[in-house]
Amino acid sequence: MTFDNSKTIINVRIKLFITTVILLAYVALTYVAKLIKFPVLGISDTACTVVLVAIWLIIAFFPLILNYQFVFFSDEGEKLVFRYFISGIVSGKKNSVEINKRTFAGYKTESRFFGLVKSIILFQQMGQGVAKYPPVYISALTKEQKSKLFFSLNTFAPKA
Repeated sequence: MTFDNSKTIINVRIKLFITTVILLAYVALTYVAKLIKFPVLGISDTACTVVLVAIWLIIAFFPLILNYQFVFFSDEGEKLVFRYFISGIVSGKKNSVEINKRTFAGYKTESRFFGLVKSIILFQQMGQGVAKYPPVYISALTKEQKSKLFFSLNTFAPKA
């Protein structure tokens, strides 16, 4: 089974792009061209600007705060493969974890911020003991993708 959450990440980027265009158009029409005359519907230009900037900040920083990551997962072949990177305003470095199914030692899930930020920590059996990988944030995965992921990991995790 192979999946990724590229649709979710693309939707986040499109929302940010559209919000940026709207904010820039508003600023250009209001402050540069002076085409919009205030007050409009009893709202001043300052209030309108503050609201639009607040909306832009929420849309821009929400994925960053919730650690949205692009996640690719595959359990085909001899290895469990995770490829992931941060997908906020500034993308992070690309990471890849490949664990042989025979040496997969299990996983642990963590939740923060009232369950909004979810991560998974992978373990691999090594010659010296058990290696712990950095967390892969799965907040941007859909419920269906999370259930597929946990089903696959439970299939290959050692039975305790």
